[in-house]
Amino acid sequence: MRRVPGPALVLVPTLCCSLLLTAGCATEERPGGRPPPAPPGVTADAGSATSVHVMWNLAPGDTEIAGYEVYRGRDMVKDVPGDEHMVDVTRLRPSTTYVFTVRARGASGDLGPPSAEVRVTTPAAGTADRRAPSRPGRLEGKVLGSRAVQLSWEPSTDDRDVVSYDILQGGSKIHGVGGEQTAAVVTGLRPGTRYSFTVRSRDAADNLSPVSAPVRLTTAPGADDGRATAPTGLRATARRDDQAYSVELSWLPPPVDGVVTEYEIQLDGRTATTLVWGGTPPRGRATYRFHVGRETGVTYRVRIRAKLPDGTWGGFSAERTVTTDG
Repeated sequence: MRRVPGPALVLVPTLCCSLLLTAGCATEERPGGRPPPAPPGVTADAGSATSVHVMWNLAPGDTEIAGYEVYRGRDMVKDVPGDEHMVDVTRLRPSTTYVFTVRARGASGDLGPPSAEVRVTTPAAGTADRRAPSRPGRLEGKVLGSRAVQLSWEPSTDDRDVVSYDILQGGSKIHGVGGEQTAAVVTGLRPGTRYSFTVRSRDAADNLSPVSAPVRLTTAPGADDGRATAPTGLRATARRDDQAYSVELSWLPPPVDGVVTEYEIQLDGRTATTLVWGGTPPRGRATYRFHVGRETGVTYRVRIRAKLPDGTWGGFSAERTVTTDG
């Protein structure tokens, strides 16, 4: 497929000197190993006045990932296993701006290039705040197929501000969202498995609320079509440009926490192209346009799916048909 002018997207596979992988060109490769690409979709949110929750999408491609190194400025502050994509960085200073990057480490020990930088400012700590926020109320959950669940709760109150919420599974923190959110999507779960989730809130002074009442959910058995993690509102239109046809798509990203940076497009049940967002993906409706040929009167079936932040593929969108015409 040729690239059509539009959003800052690149097709994969792509050359090393492309916009997305520019930093990778300068990475030295050791004999017997290939450096993994930079993790996309890195975000950082203040968890309290002294902590930041860093998330990223699992590195794309077929290179085996042994771990991820999280850097604060030039200092490596966390080393996490390759199947994880979030971490809390603690012992920070209040009212301070920090810059974070993430690097993937291959199974042979080769470090990939750093991700794009993300900046976050911790809130002020306040004075002698020892009062914890109230317990989050009415935690509810909904199963989204075999690999994901959606949680929602009533907000906590605090004498100052709730800065963040921790999502816990079986007593261990597995995720975090900002204090303005009262919902989260947990992905990467196992099919046919029973889980117990709770939520607690945190203020700027790192005071923790009591945990909410638990909600117990069982994911659907086996594999499913993943519709709950599929892009929605897909539209497809044929366009004619310079005696050739292209298909213009637009869609809404799936409702998951984190950033979706990679999509697969299928035509007539076969993969037409995989695309990676080279810049910051839009939070709302996204658009993309690609070449399909010069023949008039051809009908295509098209659908799209997203690679979720945990590295798994979500479900396919509803299928649309589009016909080239004169």
